[in-house]
Amino acid sequence: MNLLISALVWLAVLGVLGALLWWLYRKPPHVSLTREVPPNGFQDTRLPLMVRLDLHSRLPIRYLLEDPTPRAVVVDAPVRLSGELLGQSEQEVRTHLTLNSRGVYEWPGATLHWADPLGLFWRSVSVPASQRLDVFPSPHGLRLPDLLRPLLSEGGLSRRLGLDDPISLRSVREYVPGDPPGRIHWRSSARTGTLSVREPERTAASSVTVYLDVSSGGEVFTESAVRLAASLVQEALALELPVSVATNAGVTPTGRHAEALHSALLRLAQLQPDPAPPVIPPTRSGGNLIILSASPAPALIAGAMRARATASRVAIVAMPEGFYLEPGEKPRRQWVAAPDSVKNLERQAGVLAGAGILVFVLRGNQSVLRLGG
Repeated sequence: MNLLISALVWLAVLGVLGALLWWLYRKPPHVSLTREVPPNGFQDTRLPLMVRLDLHSRLPIRYLLEDPTPRAVVVDAPVRLSGELLGQSEQEVRTHLTLNSRGVYEWPGATLHWADPLGLFWRSVSVPASQRLDVFPSPHGLRLPDLLRPLLSEGGLSRRLGLDDPISLRSVREYVPGDPPGRIHWRSSARTGTLSVREPERTAASSVTVYLDVSSGGEVFTESAVRLAASLVQEALALELPVSVATNAGVTPTGRHAEALHSALLRLAQLQPDPAPPVIPPTRSGGNLIILSASPAPALIAGAMRARATASRVAIVAMPEGFYLEPGEKPRRQWVAAPDSVKNLERQAGVLAGAGILVFVLRGNQSVLRLGG
């Protein structure tokens, strides 16, 4: 009987102790979390990360802090801080992040778990530290042929921007396929018996706009297209030309400044396949427009014709899936023919060239590094 009473007394004491511990540790300790990481970076690169934890508790506690990274962002070592504390503690973790995939990622706050020294009652609370991490597509170098380079810049900067000056005749040269019929110099052709064209004074493009048609091709094409677009933007900026990126959502601000580059790269980072028909938004007058598409539909060609009314040059770059090489890939055999839309585009290439719209089709032995070569 005495043993039973003693056991009941001990159970009561333990119950009171447990209830006391539960009540004393119901409130979280004072916690502050600070991250130091660049707000953006390019895909397949590494960023430094520093996490600082400030923790204060008037009671002895056990704690565990977890700060997982967003999807597709890999940290060298998981950010996990744990230990025992009475009073105040400051801890710091330094590591690096690897940006595996482009996109815009919300990095929510961390989670703090705490308990009494015996570890009987664990609780959790979210620690505010929300921030956004922008991962831009990684550009690659381009070796542009002479045929395509004028789409970025047609010469040094001058007082005239964008359009050729038909009055300022620099020379007359022999006709080559792709020259607009409107440039044929009939007097010289009749005199020499060889078809010749006028070559007016060439000027620099006023701007470069890259439009991406993601209505077909799926994720494979979209990933390659955004990388190529980022590379073209980079090339244009190296020539000190205003740049912008266009999608069905509209055109990013045009400029040479950091804000224009950030807006263009951010649009590319967010772009996803969209089955909606392509709609080319109005582009800057006198600028050059480059269109990237996996399967140029008639609606896209019609949009390119409308854009040519104000653009100095328009180029349609067809990238049928499996018919082009990413940087580092080796040439491969093609077991299927190009899509019908690409074949139709090739058949119209001559007519489109006469209207000032150039056509490029990347095939299985052509790399995006040598666009149009």
